[in-house]
Amino acid sequence: MAAASVEAPKVEPREANGPQPNPTPNQNNTGHGGRGGRGGRGGGNQINRQGRFQNSPGGRRDEIRGREGQQWNLPDVKPEVGQMEEVNSGSGQQNYQRGNQGGRGRGFRGGGAGGRDGPRANNEDHRINEKLLNISGPSVDLPPFDTKEKKFAGHCRLYIGNLTNDVSEEEINGLFSTYGETAEVFINKEKNFAFIRMDYRANAEKAKRELNGYVRKGRQLKVRFAPLGAAVKVKNLTPWVSNELLELAFSVFGEVEKAVIIVDERGNSQREGIVEFARKPSAMAALRKCSEGCFFITSSLKPIILEPFEQMDDIDGYPERNLPKKSSEYYKAREVGPRFAAVGSFEFEYGTRWKQLYDLYKQKEDALKREMKMDEDKLEAQMEYARYEHETEILREQLRQREIDRERQKREWEIKERQAEEQRRADEDMMRRQQEDMQMRMLHQEDEMRRRQQENSLFMQDQGMRQSLPQYETGGVPDPAVVRDYDSVIAGGAGPLPGMKAKNKFRILREAG
Repeated sequence: MAAASVEAPKVEPREANGPQPNPTPNQNNTGHGGRGGRGGRGGGNQINRQGRFQNSPGGRRDEIRGREGQQWNLPDVKPEVGQMEEVNSGSGQQNYQRGNQGGRGRGFRGGGAGGRDGPRANNEDHRINEKLLNISGPSVDLPPFDTKEKKFAGHCRLYIGNLTNDVSEEEINGLFSTYGETAEVFINKEKNFAFIRMDYRANAEKAKRELNGYVRKGRQLKVRFAPLGAAVKVKNLTPWVSNELLELAFSVFGEVEKAVIIVDERGNSQREGIVEFARKPSAMAALRKCSEGCFFITSSLKPIILEPFEQMDDIDGYPERNLPKKSSEYYKAREVGPRFAAVGSFEFEYGTRWKQLYDLYKQKEDALKREMKMDEDKLEAQMEYARYEHETEILREQLRQREIDRERQKREWEIKERQAEEQRRADEDMMRRQQEDMQMRMLHQEDEMRRRQQENSLFMQDQGMRQSLPQYETGGVPDPAVVRDYDSVIAGGAGPLPGMKAKNKFRILREAG
């Protein structure tokens, strides 16, 4: 494997051998069992700040594999002081040979041009970290963001489709140069499309409006704005992030053309934003770094979430002329025009089922959003509590006050929970009392009905007794059945019959005795 072509960070080397000229550098020594080219005898290994081996200009890393006769370099390690690994002064290399007898070679002597240690991402990360150190301080009262339109910006890039394979860059430039300055013409003759960048948005819109549908060699050109490949969407922002802070934060990844916070109709932040870079590698670096690590913009511990953003050209929509009218499905779909389905019809039935399916989707989506909001609030509370605890460990002087605040919050939560529990119990008691009162009223009504029935029965008996009283007053002999009825009435607790005098009562009893 060839050495990486990325320049390593500039460090102070510690040479094992003095630098010597390399007369015949070997560029690619990956011998498969053969004898590697003899490298220059100078340079030797160097050690960078991370303790990794880096070849000097006099030598190159060999990668020779084992059973196939290749040999591998030792993995990059961090040597300790006084324990430097053995250095091959002849080739400026340290190699580890793993070859069987069929693949034995002297590729370790192959050297040549010195390899460069570390991939390109190391330099990029180093540059990003240096920029972050410069802006890691307080970010208050930032200067206003320059809203002046930049020349040859990403949103001025046009897509040209339906070309022929004989189109040339000069022809494309000549076609669009009448509307303004052009740059960065890219042509794909295999797929018959091209890209061109105009100087300003107004000129790009004018060129798109006038050249879209332009007939060239029997073909109508399709001109529209190209997707923003160098734009990213930023989520999970706090309400305190402005356009200026967003531009400042993402400027560490590369030149930023535009950075805006998405707001609602009242101008309040939606906690999302769009960042447009001048170059696509800057956007890719931002996506890579933010996905691998946690990137914070403010003091909040909520890391931002980055997603690719492709804003398509939706101004013109989908006109009728773009439809494939030669297809049979086009005529089948256009057989019937716009209409409302009759209630109870076949169309109405399945249309209703589709609407129910969409309603179900909406309900599930709302439920998922509510659940997500609850989880976010829970995580927010946990995050704040954890940060609170962390700050109490660092700021010992404020520990007592913070502990008091924590206990107060805890008591408040307990009070709220206790109040909620008491309210629940009170509601249960109220419902139980209402049920008991209802049962008591029902029992009282039943007792009242029974009492009235007894009173009615007694009244009827009293009326019968009244009819038999005149013969007692005239001195006649009482009927034994009447006496028994009177005794039963007295035993039942009804009291003396109304209208009967005391002497008559005694007389009846005496005669009965």
